[in-house]
Amino acid sequence: MESLNSEQKNNHANYGKRLPFRRVVRYARSMTRYLCAPDSFKESLTAMEAARAMAQGIENADHDAEVRCLPMADGGEGTARALVDATGGSMRAVPVHDPLGRPVEGHFGLLADGTTAVVETAEASGLALLEAKERNPLIASSYGTGELMLAAVRSGAKRIIVGLGGSATNDAGAGLLQALGVRLLDKNGNDLAHGGAALANLTTIDISTMDPALKNVAITAACDVTNPLTGPTGASAVFGPQKGASKDDVATLDAALAHFAQVIDSQLGVAVNDVPGAGAAGGIGAALKGFLNAEFRPGIAIVIEQSGLDAAAQWADVVFTGEGSIDFQTKFGKTPAGVAETAKRHGKPVIAVAGHIGTGIDELHEVGIDAVFGIAPGAASLSELLADAAANVTRTTEQIVRTLQL
Repeated sequence: MESLNSEQKNNHANYGKRLPFRRVVRYARSMTRYLCAPDSFKESLTAMEAARAMAQGIENADHDAEVRCLPMADGGEGTARALVDATGGSMRAVPVHDPLGRPVEGHFGLLADGTTAVVETAEASGLALLEAKERNPLIASSYGTGELMLAAVRSGAKRIIVGLGGSATNDAGAGLLQALGVRLLDKNGNDLAHGGAALANLTTIDISTMDPALKNVAITAACDVTNPLTGPTGASAVFGPQKGASKDDVATLDAALAHFAQVIDSQLGVAVNDVPGAGAAGGIGAALKGFLNAEFRPGIAIVIEQSGLDAAAQWADVVFTGEGSIDFQTKFGKTPAGVAETAKRHGKPVIAVAGHIGTGIDELHEVGIDAVFGIAPGAASLSELLADAAANVTRTTEQIVRTLQL
């Protein structure tokens, strides 16, 4: 063995006085900042519950980590709750009517500013409120969504974000308008019955009875589709069948909605039929545009803005996101893609976890998701996976962080 020179001898002698390796690593880890920004895991976890499960996994692996939870959504179901949780707002319960006119309890979100409300069409007019045998878009009404909007206005809201999606209706928002005070009359001056089919009998629109408080409210439609109101890519043809419409029903509804659009154009001077997004939520997009001059924006863009994701991503060193199912379609405006795009503007790594991983996830790398992990521990029933979702998210996130620390 070669003899040591004087410098090497000094280094060797001082080795035992140096900081232990673990302390050096621990000090470095204390600087790591993690952002947990998932969507909900449907039927198992809200977005906040998913974020907290991620945070628990991070803390299990790194006791010195700094962690922020920022629940996210893309404008669909769960958006109101996610934004309320992200901003420190509150959910408000309101007695409303479901698509078939039955009394139910609905909810809207009032954000921390006290002037911004979030209403989801699925909350009072959703497909999930009906049994399969009850689905009938010929008579289903969006009246309950209008009731939620009116309640939001009366709670002090000056801006309403309306999440379009998950509706059981195909009435072009006629029920919503009736709840807001608009009168839709037939040739005898009688109010139209509820449902899309009744619009074929529309003769007169009377907006003089609309609640005047709506004049001072800005409406933003969270809309991720560009379908027009009618035609082969319209509300009836594309979305009607999943709501229970037969081939004949689709033809009936499409003609009724076309007539509605014609009357709006002739009496109000507003052309709504070909507006991109007019066919969203069974045509509710057309009502919001034609009567309330709504601004249409992608749902994820609205949530990113309202939640403060950009600043949070800039703060973080590592960003976690996820949702119940991830596949190649995730890149088309879904929450993980929106989170990744925001994080990548600040050069931050993005890791996604999901209950189910579908095909084409390699396509997600191009939108900024660096890695995707499934949370399922192995073969299990769906009920077991749903029940254990929080524990599975925590375990998976913990193992990811432990890997990052190697």
